[in-house]
Amino acid sequence: MNLPPLAQAFVLHFGEMGSRWGINRTVGQIYALLYVSPRPLNAEDIVDALGVSRSNVSMGLRELQAWNLVLPKHVPDDRRDHFTTPDDVWQILRTLAEERKKREVDPTLSVLRELLMQEPGNDADRHAQARMAAMHGMIESLTTWYDDVKRLESERLAALLALGARVTKLLEAKDRVVGLVRGKKEA
Repeated sequence: MNLPPLAQAFVLHFGEMGSRWGINRTVGQIYALLYVSPRPLNAEDIVDALGVSRSNVSMGLRELQAWNLVLPKHVPDDRRDHFTTPDDVWQILRTLAEERKKREVDPTLSVLRELLMQEPGNDADRHAQARMAAMHGMIESLTTWYDDVKRLESERLAALLALGARVTKLLEAKDRVVGLVRGKKEA
């Protein structure tokens, strides 16, 4: 691998993590390389930097494009395709979340809806449907929350995430206000 030490460590780590994320090592390395590169890279640049085959790079770039994680970038006076990643890490997070939702969550919701519409034939089916209904409700709630959150500006999203568990204090304050208002109405 022909990279500066920091970039190489990052690229190698993404390659190792790739299998845990459901992609192969080379795809993870290609993405990491494009992410830390100061300029758009073409396939030959990637082959040279990573020391992998041209066919692996081509397949990896296609996979990353299918996930909307790399962007084609025109370089003046060069007919080759060049690639880069979005600059905004929050946009990358949004893209990853949306693509995973399309590939993993939406199909699960579809199957759950179909199964919940079927007439249960016995007690075991009724029990299973009740459990599936609970799961469906939870996933629908998360999906609704996700739809709201994905529209937030990056700064608002960062602030929301920075709140972490402290958001419970806001909910507790809301509960106290609601309790006070209800107490006055009952009096």
